[in-house]
Amino acid sequence: MLDIDLHTLLTIVALGVITLVTRSFFLFSDRPWTLPHWAQRGLQYAPIAALAAVVLPEVVMSHGHLVQTWRDARLFAAVAGAGYFFWRKGVLGTIVTGMSVYLPLHIGLGW
Repeated sequence: MLDIDLHTLLTIVALGVITLVTRSFFLFSDRPWTLPHWAQRGLQYAPIAALAAVVLPEVVMSHGHLVQTWRDARLFAAVAGAGYFFWRKGVLGTIVTGMSVYLPLHIGLGW
């Protein structure tokens, strides 16, 4: 049989209760919830900030260090993709443009 002490069991139950309460907290009120204006405005920038936090290090870093040479296919692909996006504002075209620059440089030239 499992050998669980009282503190471990209490911790598991307490975390379960906290999770249940925080995830169902919006159900306790009869009125609709609205965020303050400053919070709504801040949440508009959250996807851009998250994307920048994920993509930017991938473009400018390699194996935990900044890219030391301009011969990196990711740099050229990022510039081409950003150029397409600012020109046409299309996400699919941005991906296609970036990959059409990245793949020949990475596979063809070995960058």
